[in-house]
Amino acid sequence: MATIEPPESRERLFETLYQELHRAAQRELRRNVAVTLSPTTLLHETYLSMSSSSEAIGGRAQFMTYAARAMRGLLIDYLRSRQAQKRGGQFEITTLPTELPHAGEDVELEKLGVALDDLARVDARLAQCVDLRFFCGFSLAEIAELWDVSERTVQREWDKARVLLHRLISDLPVA
Repeated sequence: MATIEPPESRERLFETLYQELHRAAQRELRRNVAVTLSPTTLLHETYLSMSSSSEAIGGRAQFMTYAARAMRGLLIDYLRSRQAQKRGGQFEITTLPTELPHAGEDVELEKLGVALDDLARVDARLAQCVDLRFFCGFSLAEIAELWDVSERTVQREWDKARVLLHRLISDLPVA
């Protein structure tokens, strides 16, 4: 049975980890040039998304993983809404400098999101490893400390996750 923590503890974790979460948002936005959100906007939207959830969060590692998943979901939703034809997704309003995103980046993030959801159904710990490593930018040593395991164990989990993700992504239909 999942325990529901008081909203204050979630807020306290958010405040404590704010700078770390902000850096994760900056990294993610640098990786996705098609997204025109600011890191602060992405982080605050993530908080709103997390605060409306009833999922129990039991500590720093689980909180960072959940935040990374929420950020990823928000970015995928943002990219989908930009591309939606009924909302004028074919038109792009730009500001200077006008750098065009590389072809296929939006689709790749969407594929990664679907593959990570599939991976979470297969092995939640592997998906958590990817969220912490890829989206939060944690090192293997930091993840090992969070999980209270050896760095080698995390390396094995990371290697398994990458292999499974590659298979899951390559099995997805081309859009």
